[in-house]
Amino acid sequence: MYIIGDDKIAKQNYSVARVVTHNRDDISKFERHIERKNDNYANMNVDLSQSHRNIQFKKCDCTYNDKLNEMVESKQISLRGLKADAKVYDEMIFDVNTEYFESHGGYEFAKEFYEQAFHFAEKEMGGEYILSAVMHADEINLAASDKYGYPVYHYHLHIVALPVVQKEIKWSKRCKNKALVGTVKEVVNQVSHSKKWKSEQIVDENGNRILVPSYSLLQDKFFEYMQNAGFEDFVRGEKGSTRENLSVLQYQISKDEERLKEIQKKIEIIEPTQIEYKKIDDIGKRTFTGKVQMSNDDYDKLTSLAKEAITSRADIQYYKTLIYGMQRQIDDLQYKFDRLRHLCRPYVEAIRIAPEKVKKFIDDILVKAREKAKAEKVKEEIPYPPIRRKPKYKSKEDFER
Repeated sequence: MYIIGDDKIAKQNYSVARVVTHNRDDISKFERHIERKNDNYANMNVDLSQSHRNIQFKKCDCTYNDKLNEMVESKQISLRGLKADAKVYDEMIFDVNTEYFESHGGYEFAKEFYEQAFHFAEKEMGGEYILSAVMHADEINLAASDKYGYPVYHYHLHIVALPVVQKEIKWSKRCKNKALVGTVKEVVNQVSHSKKWKSEQIVDENGNRILVPSYSLLQDKFFEYMQNAGFEDFVRGEKGSTRENLSVLQYQISKDEERLKEIQKKIEIIEPTQIEYKKIDDIGKRTFTGKVQMSNDDYDKLTSLAKEAITSRADIQYYKTLIYGMQRQIDDLQYKFDRLRHLCRPYVEAIRIAPEKVKKFIDDILVKAREKAKAEKVKEEIPYPPIRRKPKYKSKEDFER
């Protein structure tokens, strides 16, 4: 992967920390991939002969869903108020490009790196809420293998955890003891992805309050944690810049995300020439009942911007889906190409050394193959004589007749 920007492309080692959500229905297929329970995989780079090298920093002693049910029954966690298809699993994926590990010691270095990454996840998610943590060391990188002249594997870490936050349950108005109404009845460990990954407001260098996406904060924390643990020579990427650690197609996604941020800024801060106030919170007048009154023009502008923001989110999701599918196709084609190149290598070398001899040898084989096929075709066209079947007799008298 490359850093893109200012019309320059430079090779970099970069860290990735991302989160993928799953519900109880779809987690099983991802569990089979993470725990290597399948006999074959769509990802052709998975080499099951090397799966014994995968490292389990934490192993689930049953299926993820069974573990979830067990924790609910023991009241260790709560699913209160969640829909049946709610996102209750967070798959955290930590990664640095292959070159980084290979240039620092390979497999042994990767084990040390991802053990620290696991401890980071324990700190962020709570160790008791992590169901599984697996370092994959069995996905071959064919390009790197060709470069180094021996099998090189891409190391990365999958962590499956429950997004748990503490939730206060308060006494309702139905409580007989009116003195307790509104006070805390109990504190439960609630599974809630939206609350766990709630974006945070921070104050920038100009004193403005800005909303920072939670996943961006995760990237910051992961990068800082690993740097403090002594792992260097990789970058997180420049904040607030178009120079991101992305491929060319991913760069298009980053541009769309920038556009979305601009739209969101427009919603939060309106031009002074359009309305009297800058902040959306200040638009309109709040009545004594708590409702906000605004002009028709202001309302139309806000709804228009909101619709544009929603459309942009859909575009971004489309591009992310597109890049995932294309990357899978590229991986599959790269594998087939490398396999074909490996099979053809002796013949290409032979043609380079003795082209005439190789041509004559192949022509002779093809001539013999055609003659054999022609002979077999002629043989199939020759009619066989009818088969005379032995007559069947029902009795001795029938035979004598």
